[in-house]
Amino acid sequence: MQWYLVAALLTVLTSSQGILTTLSQSNGKYKYDYATIPFLAELFKLSVSSFFLWNECKSSSPPRMTKEWRSVRLYLVPSIIYLVHNNVQFATLTYVDPSTYQIMGNLKIVTTGILFRLVLKRKLSNLQWMAIVLLAVGTTTSQVKGCGDGPCDLLFSAPLQGYMLGILSACLSALAGVYTEYLMKKNNDSLYWQNVQLYTFGVIFNMGWLIYGDFKAGFELGPWWQRLFNGYSVTTWMVVFNLGSTGLLVSWLMKYSDNIVKVYSTSMAMLSTMVLSIYLFSVKATIQLFLGIIICIISLQMYFMPTHMLVELPQTLPVTSK
Repeated sequence: MQWYLVAALLTVLTSSQGILTTLSQSNGKYKYDYATIPFLAELFKLSVSSFFLWNECKSSSPPRMTKEWRSVRLYLVPSIIYLVHNNVQFATLTYVDPSTYQIMGNLKIVTTGILFRLVLKRKLSNLQWMAIVLLAVGTTTSQVKGCGDGPCDLLFSAPLQGYMLGILSACLSALAGVYTEYLMKKNNDSLYWQNVQLYTFGVIFNMGWLIYGDFKAGFELGPWWQRLFNGYSVTTWMVVFNLGSTGLLVSWLMKYSDNIVKVYSTSMAMLSTMVLSIYLFSVKATIQLFLGIIICIISLQMYFMPTHMLVELPQTLPVTSK
């Protein structure tokens, strides 16, 4: 039952991810180049995975490692997706608060369900599809503001860009998760060897993104490695550690469990983020937000609980003769 512990750790890290990222801002802006965060997180994950792979190679039974290029090249795809997703995530949090970001992140359940069916050939029951639709209703409800404090044409609490980026982030997260699960389970290679391949490409692509940023800015601020840590604080380093540790836990779940457990963990993180955001950022807790949370909880129950626990058939009492 190790996955329970991993899922619990993932819940804690995910719930604090948006909060730490928001705390790392100054007056709503980043003092550091947020494109450096995914690069350092990928470097952290690569270093940790390389260390554990090195330990495995020293053991009496060396790990299985498929080294053919036709297998290695498949790890290019999730690296590109994660590169785009990580940068979209930071951009989204400049428009929406952490609790809103976490709630919108639950839209990835919808896209995960669709991709399960299309990519992994995983079938969902009618009750599970109903739960997915109910979850979409819950996330939408939680975003709507009342008309008591302003005109009714301003029903959403964040700019449209924030919602569009949030939806894109959820779709990218689901796509990356499903494809990564496919890669992790397609053979019996060592998890750490698979991680090394994944994160090597991640480091390369994130470095390429930083170089592209330099060319785009005309090297006005100098090359990226000279300002890599500019504006960094303790909170910023916590964001790096959080993002890197979350990635390592997700890869473990993809190898030994599935995307459903990952989605469940991140959904539970939503509740924690909502409570903490109210305390840390003075976010007003509206009735719509609480209703949305309740609907999401009901949806999660419908999705994960066995059917016989949700629907109890009436028992026929034996007829006794007088």
